[in-house]
Amino acid sequence: MNGIPSSTWFTTAPHWQWYIVFYFFVGGLAGGCYFLAAVIDLFGRRADRPLARLGYYVAFPAMLVSGLLLTVDLSRPFRFWHMLIERNTLGPMFKYWSPMSIGSWALLIFGFFTFISFLAAFADDDRVQRRALRRFQWPALRALRAPSLAGRIIAMLGGFFGFYVAGYTGVLLAVTNRPIWSDTPLLGMLFVASAASTSAALLILLAQRGGWRLPGVMDLHRFDDWVIVLELIVLIAAMVSLGPVLRAWLNAWGVLLVAGVIILGMIVPLVLSFRARRFGAANMTTAAILVLIGGLLLRVVVVLSSESI
Repeated sequence: MNGIPSSTWFTTAPHWQWYIVFYFFVGGLAGGCYFLAAVIDLFGRRADRPLARLGYYVAFPAMLVSGLLLTVDLSRPFRFWHMLIERNTLGPMFKYWSPMSIGSWALLIFGFFTFISFLAAFADDDRVQRRALRRFQWPALRALRAPSLAGRIIAMLGGFFGFYVAGYTGVLLAVTNRPIWSDTPLLGMLFVASAASTSAALLILLAQRGGWRLPGVMDLHRFDDWVIVLELIVLIAAMVSLGPVLRAWLNAWGVLLVAGVIILGMIVPLVLSFRARRFGAANMTTAAILVLIGGLLLRVVVVLSSESI
């Protein structure tokens, strides 16, 4: 490992490249946006229902894109179903001891919930009904939105799987015997915090682009600030936990981590948010974009730096 000490014996690199980087990023957005939408649906104000719908609108297509990226990355993409179905018996392929197998089933189940919630949000959106589907009221689908009992159950279950999908990629890396990934137990927590911050930033950005003036948008601003602080703390703790392996980032990867992720993607957005609240200045759109860039760069550094060793 190029002289970098570690207590782990390493397997051959899985050769994960850009497809997997974007899969981790978009999958985190899918899980995070759905989870935030579910929380807003379950505990938020009625006035913020459009913000919850926005989260569901993002989660389903993001889930489709992330699944496509994961499939295309396979050496034989048309055999993706082997992750779910046993080839000889055609029975379910489930290995409870394998994070990859559990993750595959979690993605499938989460995809089901994102689809149902997407349709329910679509049916519940009066703007869509007025503009395009005036003749279709879809009362059965409307009933799948909170505050109905069915809607609450779907939001809770889908939110659980969204939370899992947002963080399982970090856990998957942590149990893969590769340098950096297997040298810290904090990648799962780091990816959850990053998914939360980038998802909140994306919803803020889309709401602002739409000119929305909802109270929930300011709540998301405050939530994002706290999550970014948590993410920064977890990232620093992960770097410390690497011990001597941290030397693997004493190069261009480390520069990208500090300059792109920590400074540009965390500290600058926090400063912009503070100035906005203190002085009323502010382009919060810039802060949201920087958080998204920082979240992507975090995955670039974590995935590709290990692959390069």
